[in-house]
Amino acid sequence: MIFDLKEMAVFRRVMELGSVTAAAAALNVSQPAVTRMLQKAEQRLGFSLFIREKRRLRPTPEAQLMFPETLGAFAALEQVQRLAGELRAGRAGILAISCIPALAASLLAPAIQRFRARRPEASVTLQSFGAHEVIERIAAQKDELGFIIGPVGHDALLVDDLGTSELTCLLPPGHPLAGCASLGPAELAGQPLLCPGRHLVLGEQLARAFAEANFPFRIAVEVSQAEAVCALVRAGAGIGLLSGFGLRGANPGDLVARPFRPAIVSTARLLRPRLRPLSRLAQGFVEALGEA
Repeated sequence: MIFDLKEMAVFRRVMELGSVTAAAAALNVSQPAVTRMLQKAEQRLGFSLFIREKRRLRPTPEAQLMFPETLGAFAALEQVQRLAGELRAGRAGILAISCIPALAASLLAPAIQRFRARRPEASVTLQSFGAHEVIERIAAQKDELGFIIGPVGHDALLVDDLGTSELTCLLPPGHPLAGCASLGPAELAGQPLLCPGRHLVLGEQLARAFAEANFPFRIAVEVSQAEAVCALVRAGAGIGLLSGFGLRGANPGDLVARPFRPAIVSTARLLRPRLRPLSRLAQGFVEALGEA
């Protein structure tokens, strides 16, 4: 190395303070040590850094050219040190999360707000996918935390149950069924239903409930996003069927909500890679999630 960090620090202080004595005091080293480091640096560089004039040092043109770059190098080094400290304390970095749409607005939104309030230097990437893709992304360690509703069945993952909610029916005000305390296959048979398709967990559970009650199950509009369900209900397209998690995130407002009976329970689950320890950021997020 032509110019090492210790020599750069000495060079910087001499440039800033104008004397070996002042630089030595600022660096808490002896004056001869500062002189020796400057001489060694000049020998390796192949040119003089200072011209000695009585008790002061005058920078050479080469030193004046090098000084701004030296300051930039120290600024970059200090930034790296700050970042390392923030990472060690779990305050900075990027936390990658994948989840199903129903949980993004309901379960994760308040947790992210709380997490970011405590760690404003940290960034969060939140991407929404179907449950199967969330499972695959966490198993492949593309994201650190995943959130889904329903079964997991993957050996590469650790799974924590976060909570349950029941299926809810959404109707526009004034609908003939709005006066019912609850709704089930008997009441909903023949109604246009707005809900996830049979290939998704909720759609499969609904199909089973209708079959067990001996009523046909027909979906008018296959839709899995809670906001879209609410918009379709308001437009008069049919009766919406949502998990409680989706309902919470959608803020149905003016719509009438009735429980589905027999109850269909959804379980929200946290997924993480089995072979990858949680980062400090992920640990902090799980804590915020529990509080929120």
